[in-house]
Amino acid sequence: MRTVRAAAAVVLDERGRLLLVQRGRAPQRGRWTLPGGALEPGETVAGAAAREVLEETGLRVRVRRELGTVRVPAGEDLVYEVHDVEAVACGGTLRAGDDAAAVRWASPGELAGLPTTDGLIGHLVRFGVLPPEPAGG
Repeated sequence: MRTVRAAAAVVLDERGRLLLVQRGRAPQRGRWTLPGGALEPGETVAGAAAREVLEETGLRVRVRRELGTVRVPAGEDLVYEVHDVEAVACGGTLRAGDDAAAVRWASPGELAGLPTTDGLIGHLVRFGVLPPEPAGG
């Protein structure tokens, strides 16, 4: 089993909205997710997260801390080890770039109505970014 280290950024704006990219490529093309991608040789998780946000959204960010790690299977012999980080936007102009079909800010309430990548909302709850869903509802 080959493991590819990757980074993704949880970026919230001053209104508590989450920065999302719509995947322009497989897997899960057309679904909304966090900006992110594979680490390049010698790159840190923070460096990769900041680079990917800039490439995919046009925004510059400052990484604050790592939130946790998610293992994402990508076939029989491949798994992505994605390190999610908390980051804040500090410049740039929002626009879709690289392999993002679109970019947007979404409030926590809007997430349930969007086609998101498998497990995204659960991971955001686990990392404390979103509140847990009420029991029974």
